[in-house]
Amino acid sequence: MALNTEQRKQVADILKLHNYTDYKWIDPKKIIVSQWVRLKCKFGCGEYGRGGACPPQTPSVAECKEFFSEYGDAVIIHFEGLLDKPEDRHAWSARINAKLVQLERAVFTAGFERAFQMFMDSCCFCKDCTGSRETCEQPRMARPAPEAMAVDVYSTVRQAGFTINVLSNYNQKMNRFAFLMVH
Repeated sequence: MALNTEQRKQVADILKLHNYTDYKWIDPKKIIVSQWVRLKCKFGCGEYGRGGACPPQTPSVAECKEFFSEYGDAVIIHFEGLLDKPEDRHAWSARINAKLVQLERAVFTAGFERAFQMFMDSCCFCKDCTGSRETCEQPRMARPAPEAMAVDVYSTVRQAGFTINVLSNYNQKMNRFAFLMVH
């Protein structure tokens, strides 16, 4: 069930309080979940199997689709970044992800018990991830990225009106997106 106007305003006020202004509301039924995203994780990402919030530690693609169907609203939060060195990405992501956990907590304590945050990048909190939820050093902080939940971020954010393109080099500005699920 979607939030009513008063509830949306309440969440929007929390977003503003946490300095998030570049975001859009989306119907979770419009979040595109695809098998190809999981395969891209498995055959193209160096973090596959190494991260406690990355596949195969995340639900199956079918379970991800079911997860999104349980929500009435979602917020896509946009982040831009231009880093001097590619190796700076994880530190940048960890700083943002820590703030996103705080946002999720604020929405949760405001009465939205199903609040769930998906990071704008892989978890990145620990220098050496244990690769398992059971041995995770930050289990209360760790969250999956949308891609870890099989979200076709490119198609989903484009249909919401954001611009995103594949980058050909590290001199280009990154557009990253976090998803906050609310019910």
